[in-house]
Amino acid sequence: MARPMGAMPSSFRRWGEKLLLRFLFTLALLVSSPALADKRIALTFDDVPRKPGAFFTAEERSGKLIAALRQARVKQVLFFVNPGHLETSNGAGGEARITDYVSAGHLIANHSFSHQSLNRITAEDFLADVDKGEAWLKGRPGYRPWFRFPYLHEGGNDKAKRDKVRAGLAARGLRNGYVTADGLDWHLEKLTIDAAAAGKTMDRKALGKLYLQMQISAVEYHDAMARSVLGRSPAHVLLLHETDLAALFIADLVAELRQRGWTIITPDQAYRDPLRKAFPDVPWSGGTLTGALAWEKNIDPPLSPLWIGESVATHLFQRRVPKETATP
Repeated sequence: MARPMGAMPSSFRRWGEKLLLRFLFTLALLVSSPALADKRIALTFDDVPRKPGAFFTAEERSGKLIAALRQARVKQVLFFVNPGHLETSNGAGGEARITDYVSAGHLIANHSFSHQSLNRITAEDFLADVDKGEAWLKGRPGYRPWFRFPYLHEGGNDKAKRDKVRAGLAARGLRNGYVTADGLDWHLEKLTIDAAAAGKTMDRKALGKLYLQMQISAVEYHDAMARSVLGRSPAHVLLLHETDLAALFIADLVAELRQRGWTIITPDQAYRDPLRKAFPDVPWSGGTLTGALAWEKNIDPPLSPLWIGESVATHLFQRRVPKETATP
């Protein structure tokens, strides 16, 4: 009996099925490869409520930031709050803005009451400041029992103070709101504020490009370090600040991260990573958690990709962003 037109011999069909299975198996290996999978990152914002920046009022900024996160389809970010800022002139209306963040589905946690460095005050005074922050935050919608050290300072070279605060936080039921990647957005924000105060106009396109370069370089640098230390890419936590730059460019940053294979996860997901149990013992305590772990294990930081530090960021900003001095 003749084979119907277009039908394949059984041997050829079996060969095709084997080829398809081999392709699917290879694809599964690629997807599960550490180089291509498990690239997850949560977004966190410090120093809330923050003073106005170069472009917006505080109210304008928070509204634009909420809208940009919604536009970027980011379900949840975390704002670390300094309630003491509400008592300053720059904090006027800050409580309403914090409420707006929570109403939009985002979270809040403790960044201390008055943003003091543990490196400069006693453990007792520091924990008292933490308690003042908790008194304002605890019980509010969106609250999580995480604490982030101001400036990421955890006591510097004073191990006794470091350990006393670690024990004090644990006794209060507060977990470490650690950071794994820091792109120095606060420094770029300061450069824009200084330029605006000097009457200079700024190229927003060039500024946005530099913002993305700084954040992406930081994420990739710290991910390479984490892989060297842990043998895997953890659920990363990116340190950002409540800045005009975030209001302008956060949607672009999210798009760029996704294009590079990153999945934006919630802080709830990120802080379930086993990394949360790490408390490195290093000569100087502070900075990113993954950086401290690399130091503890005597692992050199990656040579590539390059991380854009303050001096390079300043050079690039001055060369690219200010355009001219405004006429009085």
